[in-house]
Amino acid sequence: MPRLKEAGREANNPYAERIFDIVFGDRDPIAEPGTATGTPGNWWTVFNIVPEAFKHTTEGFRFYRSKERLIDPKLRELGQIRAGYTVGSRFVFSQHCKACRHLGMPEEQIEAIPHWQVATCFNELERALLAFTDALVLERGRTPDGVFETLKKHLSDEEILEFTYITCTYMMHAIMSRSLRLEYDDVDEPVTEVPAPEGYYDDVMSMVDRKKEE
Repeated sequence: MPRLKEAGREANNPYAERIFDIVFGDRDPIAEPGTATGTPGNWWTVFNIVPEAFKHTTEGFRFYRSKERLIDPKLRELGQIRAGYTVGSRFVFSQHCKACRHLGMPEEQIEAIPHWQVATCFNELERALLAFTDALVLERGRTPDGVFETLKKHLSDEEILEFTYITCTYMMHAIMSRSLRLEYDDVDEPVTEVPAPEGYYDDVMSMVDRKKEE
């Protein structure tokens, strides 16, 4: 379950109602959850508890998908899918695997996103965009000059700004999805203590100390 409450059609948000009709058909998204892509759909219902946030984020989707965008959609998706992977959001990564596939990205490239650094299926610009994505997400914007020089060799300043904005937006979505446990990110923390056998209370490294004493 998400960590925050949900708001469905009972919230009487006309803007959300139009989106719900597209995503859920005539169903109530809380009483009958589920979207065409297989997700529960609670991203939409949680964001709907703050109608302005719901509108702001969905308008962001329209921004990046607008025909006015200069950045090639396939190049744009490299930032979105890699941001989802590096943040560790199964939801964002999974959704954008599908988006990449829909745009005709080769399966070899989709499968290589986790290990793009050693993959041979990306060209110079694609590698630069993936490196730039890692600089944005993992280095919090600290970008080597060499990466930027390669970007500017292939892309206009406008295209680079669009890519930067969209990628950072999806880093935010990935972070929020994990934190609020939305959609496929509703999972328990995997890093937990594995209990020792019953009755064992010694320090785990004490055996090393004893070995040295011997």
